[in-house]
Amino acid sequence: ASVSDCCLPSFLRPRCGFTGAFLLLEFPMPCNSCDGVLSSQPALTPAWQYTRPEVVQQALDLLECAFNETDVLASPAIVRDYLRLLLADRPHEVFAVVFLDAQHRVIEVTEMFRGTLTQTSVYPREVVIEALARNAAGVILTHNHPSGHSQPSSSDQALTQSLKAALQLVDVRVIDHLIVTRNEILSFAERGLL
Repeated sequence: ASVSDCCLPSFLRPRCGFTGAFLLLEFPMPCNSCDGVLSSQPALTPAWQYTRPEVVQQALDLLECAFNETDVLASPAIVRDYLRLLLADRPHEVFAVVFLDAQHRVIEVTEMFRGTLTQTSVYPREVVIEALARNAAGVILTHNHPSGHSQPSSSDQALTQSLKAALQLVDVRVIDHLIVTRNEILSFAERGLL
């Protein structure tokens, strides 16, 4: 007998557009669609899973319309507002990339890496792969500092230079690197750190 996709564990199901997000541990649950064969539906929500407040999500949805239709260099306030809503209230570090086309319009915003309270591991190779997959001409790098301290560390500066060098090899320009906190956003470009 043939088993439908719903009855396969999630790691065996075909996936389109997988971009490196990590898989959740899932527990088998009975499947009603095929004679008792087990499927892999999540039994519990992981304790670390971040849930954004509904009002913040609504504001993000509204801003996303303006964000996706504008030249980010002509409207830096929209970029800052969007990224503050996206990252400022996270209890852990998140590294995201805003992928841009040749006219500096947003292709996609992707949260690429998740870390701890004080650090996250970022892999330049993965950023290059994602930029090429989206045919991006430029990127805005961004991450949050849950501590509220917006000053870049020496590792933040080293990472920025490493990403800039890696992306430059494939003709993708780093427009800026923004550090997001609840109270402010620091721009590497404005500070002359790019």
